[in-house]
Amino acid sequence: MKEERRRIVIVGGVAAGMKTASRLRRLDPKALITVLDRGRQVSYGACALPYYVEGLFTDLQEVRKTPAGVVRDEGFFRKVKGFEVRSRTEALSLDRRRQTVRIRDLDAGAEEELPYDALVLATGSQPIMPPLPGIDLDGVLALKSVEDAGRIDALAGTARQAVIVGGGLIGLEMAVALRRRGLGVTLLEAREQVLPAVLDFGMAALVHRELRRAGVDLRLNEPLRRLEGEGGRVCRAETATGSYDADLVLIAIGVRPEVGLAIEAGLEIGPTGAIAVDSSMRTDDPAIFAAGDCAEATDLVSGRKVYVPLGSTANKQGRVAANTIAGRKEDFPGILGSLIVRVFDLNVGRTGLSEAEARLAGFEPVTMLAPSPDRAHLYPGARPIVVRLVADRRSRRLLGAQIVGPGEVAKRVDVVATALSFGATVDRLAQLDLVYAPPFSAAMDSLHQAANALRNKLDGIGESLDPEAVREMRREEGEFLLLDVRSPREHAQVRIPGATLLPLGVLRERLGELPRDLPIVPFCKLSLRGYEARQILQAAGFKDVRYLEGGILGWPFELETGPL
Repeated sequence: MKEERRRIVIVGGVAAGMKTASRLRRLDPKALITVLDRGRQVSYGACALPYYVEGLFTDLQEVRKTPAGVVRDEGFFRKVKGFEVRSRTEALSLDRRRQTVRIRDLDAGAEEELPYDALVLATGSQPIMPPLPGIDLDGVLALKSVEDAGRIDALAGTARQAVIVGGGLIGLEMAVALRRRGLGVTLLEAREQVLPAVLDFGMAALVHRELRRAGVDLRLNEPLRRLEGEGGRVCRAETATGSYDADLVLIAIGVRPEVGLAIEAGLEIGPTGAIAVDSSMRTDDPAIFAAGDCAEATDLVSGRKVYVPLGSTANKQGRVAANTIAGRKEDFPGILGSLIVRVFDLNVGRTGLSEAEARLAGFEPVTMLAPSPDRAHLYPGARPIVVRLVADRRSRRLLGAQIVGPGEVAKRVDVVATALSFGATVDRLAQLDLVYAPPFSAAMDSLHQAANALRNKLDGIGESLDPEAVREMRREEGEFLLLDVRSPREHAQVRIPGATLLPLGVLRERLGELPRDLPIVPFCKLSLRGYEARQILQAAGFKDVRYLEGGILGWPFELETGPL
């Protein structure tokens, strides 16, 4: 009697699809596995494409190679992995009753049906291209595929001015890439900040400063209205308030899940607009699974359904789908939205909930901004980072973190992500047994310092204000004293306009010079001395004293530099 072999069809041949197929082959050596993809090239690392445009590597095929240098093409997957990959093949429709997929060869035009016992939708996402005048002009592109990167790279070789529309991850990475290629770059962001889905405003403002320092013409609250061209090529981008020359326009306003096939088949679409799946990556059809950028996920902190398309998530979901299909029980618990991006000399990372997200999820968020060196300050190469922690006031549960700075950010984001995964409190974070040696961290790591500052705030022994609150006090023109307790030398180098200098070392003997009827906001470089100044003033009977969180390093707004 002939042995029955399971037929697995996977639609989509990049991250989630290839992870599913490769894992399935290892678990089931006899299954008939077929991967379909509309593109000419499969199994590539799309996250590396901006770095190719930047010029960090010169062979575009590197994004398709294994660490051993072998290109992952159809032949590789057939010979090494043992399954069939059919590129330039589109899945047209599903017949769920008969369990078949109708497909078309995009080069030959021929159509056929493939039967399946299990089907995996790994259809990914598509860049959002707004329906604006001029969007179809030559020189207007999005960055999604290997081919897109090749076209942008070629254009960047002759272009002088680029306009990037959107201040998300791809927009920022491409701003860096094109500036380092020597182009003038204008970045248009429709909202008041870059990375609006990633950072709170104050942290994003640190990124704004870095973009402008690097020569990017950053235009906030300026949505694109139209593109103009000459001879069919783009030459200008227009907003309601400005006109910008453009030899190249990159549209980077986000992506949407590719769910057309799922909708046509009647599969459930979740509240995020992506395919609804359970923890085993199964859709509401028991024979159909979904993974990667087309599928939604659950936020581990809030419990809400979210759509955060990342290659890291796609690979994990693909493995879970494969395990489930192979009969190995595994659940995908959810995500924290952990991510990191380099913006010129800044490393920008986050995990968990922002303050606004925490409030929407029903928590009572309390935040703390705490800068520090990323290693012992005396060790050569120490660089600052700014940590912003979010915790729930009632339970003291840690909810999220955002970390920005030229120093080591990734390992701190990873530590917080781990703590969040196990439901840690801010108190537990403050006591984690992290490694210590001067080349790597201070005796009290940046996370310890931030967690302890937040504990003080929660306990009512370290009242403070974040930079946005102090800026708002200034805008309201209420009377208060912004008190700089650094040294005269530090003050001469850089300072917050309008602050009064009174070094901590002489504060006790000069208390009589300070007004007792006004709020006082002391600060220093990191606000460790600012916190000490608050304690001194409070002990001396001053009633309204709150230190400035973050000090000079965390202040994202206007600064004065140089001699007075």
